[in-house]
Amino acid sequence: MKPYYQDEAVTLYCGDCREIVPTLGRFDLLLTDPPYGSRYAEDPVWGKGNQSKNTRKQRSESWDNDTADLSSPLSVCEHAVIWGGNYYALRPSRRWLAWIKRDAPPSLSNMELAWTSFDANARFFDWPIAATNKERVGHPTQKPLALMTWCITLAGDVQTILDPFAGSGTTGRAAKDLGRKAVLIEREERYCEIAANRMLQGVLNFGS
Repeated sequence: MKPYYQDEAVTLYCGDCREIVPTLGRFDLLLTDPPYGSRYAEDPVWGKGNQSKNTRKQRSESWDNDTADLSSPLSVCEHAVIWGGNYYALRPSRRWLAWIKRDAPPSLSNMELAWTSFDANARFFDWPIAATNKERVGHPTQKPLALMTWCITLAGDVQTILDPFAGSGTTGRAAKDLGRKAVLIEREERYCEIAANRMLQGVLNFGS
């Protein structure tokens, strides 16, 4: 299958990961934020009472109405970090990761969890939602670049990364900034376009 976008660090495919993953070979790390059947994108919440505080209401989408199948991605990766992993039937893990969002509105959770395959102590990342406002590109569940960079750093000496539910491409952007290689898969072409444009940017200072 021809990539939607490709450079020296990142390859992006537009399509169904269930068809593409079996053709790719193996990876050091699965780092992803898959849909888990929350129906969040169908009716996004931005503030108390489902009212937008400072942005237009996100348009209704259906991509997260069903729980993703992680069996194929997990089978081709040595290690894994899966955001929203608490919604899946995964084996017990000693290293859970948490993203602490102290400024989350009352209608949203002020933390998110990631399941990992690592046998190590749990860790948390304290990073306010407001700190990511300037990097938002229109995906309703976009993860902060700093968060995904932190995940890769915690994973140690991983050189190849797979994100089969790439969304706006944050995993690929983080991998590229750290000098790692990543393969991204996203089935929505408009998000592929956003992700490709993010890859074309120079190396970013995610902490600024």
